[in-house]
Amino acid sequence: MDRPILLQAIALLPEVDRALLERYTVHRLAPAGAERDAQLAQVGPAIDGLVTSARAGFDEALLARLPNLRVISSFGVGLDVLDVPAARRRGIPVGYTPDVLTDCVADLAFGLLLSIARRIPEGDRYVRAGRWVQQPPQAFPLARKVSGARLGIVGLGRIGQAIAQRASGFAMDVRYTGRRPVQGATLPFVPQLQELARWSDFLVVSTPGGADTRHLIDAGVLDALGPEGFLVNIARGSVVDEKALVAALERRSIAGAALDVFEHEPSVPQELLSLDNVVLLPHVASATHETRAGMGQRVLDNLAAFFDGQPLPSPA
Repeated sequence: MDRPILLQAIALLPEVDRALLERYTVHRLAPAGAERDAQLAQVGPAIDGLVTSARAGFDEALLARLPNLRVISSFGVGLDVLDVPAARRRGIPVGYTPDVLTDCVADLAFGLLLSIARRIPEGDRYVRAGRWVQQPPQAFPLARKVSGARLGIVGLGRIGQAIAQRASGFAMDVRYTGRRPVQGATLPFVPQLQELARWSDFLVVSTPGGADTRHLIDAGVLDALGPEGFLVNIARGSVVDEKALVAALERRSIAGAALDVFEHEPSVPQELLSLDNVVLLPHVASATHETRAGMGQRVLDNLAAFFDGQPLPSPA
């Protein structure tokens, strides 16, 4: 039986790349431009499957160069840069990697929440700079208590529910908002985002990215969150109006923010880099050995299931 032929848009983990080569004939997608055009003209019609990621994505223009494409497997949970509707119009199933990264993303959300509330990175800088031992002593500012605080969650999907579960260990009062109430959820649903922000001490964003949620967290929401409220974003940078957030942090109309994602990654506004009331991470919520290995395995499982004539374990 002929080996299926794959186009791989981005390098994954070394062990995943090796596993792909063991079962498939793999072509690495060339850089955009003349080199890619030449490659797709030569091998595009032979491609059976596309391997991509939540960052590399795919669009309708790429699919048009792959006329015999039969399956897509993406490394990651985000779908905002994957043109899933275009794939569906062609009847091409799209697999991705939910569930396996839920715990790590929720863990990091809470790590960010604790970091900004208790000034952990700021305290680290304080000690390293020698300010703890300087004479006369320079007092470290007081922080915000987390236990018993009010937590608002924007988007109660898998990750939002896992964040709520962790919040129960801190005896937090938790409410959520979204397009509609989540069936079976026991947490209070708040229909209006600004109302939830006004109630919250901490507002955690865990909603999908894409056009429907672009700048969902805008100046009005930040004003409602108020000078004692904190924003945590582990969703997509596009969900937050970054200019409005910078303005709110600079004038201290919110207490602080903790961000794993940015609107124009990897570019981070210079204003954010200079502020002490913000914690910044380089989009690493799923970046643990265990979770990335699980995500890679799910990429392989989605492909194997399709080529074995079985349903995808994780269809988008």
